[in-house]
Amino acid sequence: MRALVIGAGPAGLMAAEALADAGHPVVVAEAKPSPARKLLMAGKSGLNVTKDEPLPAFAAQYDAGWLAPILAAFGPEQVKDFCRGLGQEVFTGSSGRVFPVALKGSPLLRAWLERLARKGVDLRRRWRWTGFDGDALIFDTPEGPQALRPAVTVLALGGASWPRLGSDAAWLPWLAARGVKITPFAPANMGFCMGWSPHMARHFGQPVKGTCLIAGDRRERGEFVISARGLEGGGIYTISRDLRLGAPLALDLFPDLTLATLRDRLVRMKPGESASNRLRKLGLPPATTALVMELARPLPADLAPLLKHLPVPHTGPRPLDEAISSAGGIARAALTDDLELKALPGLFAAGEMLDWEAPTGGYLLTTSWATGLHAGRAAARRLASIPIS
Repeated sequence: MRALVIGAGPAGLMAAEALADAGHPVVVAEAKPSPARKLLMAGKSGLNVTKDEPLPAFAAQYDAGWLAPILAAFGPEQVKDFCRGLGQEVFTGSSGRVFPVALKGSPLLRAWLERLARKGVDLRRRWRWTGFDGDALIFDTPEGPQALRPAVTVLALGGASWPRLGSDAAWLPWLAARGVKITPFAPANMGFCMGWSPHMARHFGQPVKGTCLIAGDRRERGEFVISARGLEGGGIYTISRDLRLGAPLALDLFPDLTLATLRDRLVRMKPGESASNRLRKLGLPPATTALVMELARPLPADLAPLLKHLPVPHTGPRPLDEAISSAGGIARAALTDDLELKALPGLFAAGEMLDWEAPTGGYLLTTSWATGLHAGRAAARRLASIPIS
């Protein structure tokens, strides 16, 4: 065997296609009975494949500047062309997020697997990598244990979120034992815990809209959901890295009003009105009003500063296995520019195994594809230089 890819998610399948396009037979080993389960899960909410924005703005959303040249080779425009090449037309929503017209992942995946099969990619299901034995890669398979010694291997095993879909980070100790530097995993794009009183139960599942979320010095417009577990949703995910790193959370409930304007509106209300009535007359929905009462009672006489900067004392992020994605993984210092492991020549890595972080909104899937393509092309170049024995 000359070329092996471990993991049949978006990064692994893209790496396999790059190897096949370079003329190399390639085997893809997938631990689960079916491939790309996380992609299919994402497809249940429409399959946001990328964000339609200029490349510099797109690349600025990442905490890893080293990804810029990789994204330049496969960014938003290339993602759209990739989808169209699989017969899946795309459209851009009002927020700039790009979706297949079908609004699900299964048609795209089905067409992609058919194309890979035509190119000779050999997808082996229920092949679970269990580590190394000397220079061999060991697998549990339906036919029993197998030891493979490919000339090149691309690892695309995912990060540490959604373990039930295959991203369980079981690979971490095997690589660490071989001298690969690992940045500890942490949850990313996750909710935050809140110690709610019983009064909040009636508002679980309700959205809070029209707010500006403040994380330290950062301000982001967005919405989120009050849940039994805390605060969740896109607005929270956007600032989740800042919060995880210790920035305090606050809300500006009237981001389009100045403090003076808001204070003037409150002053013109009838004296002696209850705080809840005053909040209602300002236009706050019941769930948002309840949030203010929950977080700030007893309310001050001058409500305006509080409503422009409502502190939210969360108790930390939700656990890693509930996160949409994970931060951490194989450190950049452990990789060459080709995404080859310095400690293990011939082994490349891609996708969420690598240490990078980005918000939801198409960034995660685009980068999994982009790094898979980059690693696959690099593996193909290396393979072309290795004589056939």
